[in-house]
Amino acid sequence: MLVAADKFKGSLTAVEVAGRVMAGLRRVVPDLEVEALPVADGGDGTVAAAVAAGFERREARVTGPLGDPVTAAFALREGTAVVEMAEASGLQRLPEGVLAPLTASTYGSGELLRAALDAGARSVVFGVGGSATTDGGAGMLSALGARLLTAGGDPVAPGGGGLAGLASADLSGLDPRLSSVEFVLASDVDNPLTGPKGAPAVYGPQKGASPEDVETLDAALAHFAKVLEDAVGARAAEYAVSPGAGAAGGVGFGVLLLGAGFRPGIEVMLDVLGFAPALERADLVITGEGSLDGQTLHGKAPAGVAAAARAADKDVVAVCGRLALPPEVLGRAGIRRAYALTDLEPDVAKCIAGAGPILERTAERIARDFLT
Repeated sequence: MLVAADKFKGSLTAVEVAGRVMAGLRRVVPDLEVEALPVADGGDGTVAAAVAAGFERREARVTGPLGDPVTAAFALREGTAVVEMAEASGLQRLPEGVLAPLTASTYGSGELLRAALDAGARSVVFGVGGSATTDGGAGMLSALGARLLTAGGDPVAPGGGGLAGLASADLSGLDPRLSSVEFVLASDVDNPLTGPKGAPAVYGPQKGASPEDVETLDAALAHFAKVLEDAVGARAAEYAVSPGAGAAGGVGFGVLLLGAGFRPGIEVMLDVLGFAPALERADLVITGEGSLDGQTLHGKAPAGVAAAARAADKDVVAVCGRLALPPEVLGRAGIRRAYALTDLEPDVAKCIAGAGPILERTAERIARDFLT
């Protein structure tokens, strides 16, 4: 038995989900052999999943999205670093009720990458998601040594809005260690940088951007890409329309400029966490996340786990807070059956508040249905 579930956002971490599921299973089958492998798709919770899989947690003092210092973590094992953008530049780093769509910066993410290099990382998995920013990775590049200047020779103002004033870019001062590191952009979205499917249009509103802000940011990022094209050549234009460039407010574009390869976040994380050998040892896999819905099928952790398990001819069941997929869609995704907490507690507020105990009861149902 293998429990490989993501977090239930707003109620339980992936580690807590695994613990509650295991407790419920063992209430029915006390001597059950069960292994926990909390998973993540590159967004918030990625470092915690890596630490649960045996990576060492490291911390660094970096710049938050609004310029205040924050303590951010990354994970390290045998020269491989797992760096989570949300740790430095995520919505979680904003004061409650505060959004800054035009001014939030990825500078701290660049500092966190530099801290991973300082710690000896030779391979970096950069998980992006949950960001507060729409700056195309400009802040990150600046923290790593790029010079992004106005016509007056001053550094551009932080955030995507400031890029409208960008006159020149010089990437020759980037940290030289970046050229010798294997760099992977891990993301569950494949949007381009700009346009109707770009970062500002699709994700800007989630970060507080008004329709006018979206227009401003889209124009600023297009201008940013053009200035970068003048600085480094046609590859900048190619990267701007590449899958993943629009991830996390366009930080994907900046990461591609650093030489990273783009891979779906859950695929990368399953490799890094050692999912394949754990899967070999299991006869049944339990996966899940807070809401199983249409988004789940587009690169989220349960879909990745189910696909890998199906390829290995292993049965998969899912747990979730809320279920919005019919059985036939679940079946096509490789999930035999899904169990929602709302089946036991229809009141969503109570379900979120009491997710842990309800999840244990749900795991008891799974044990009775599949293990007895």
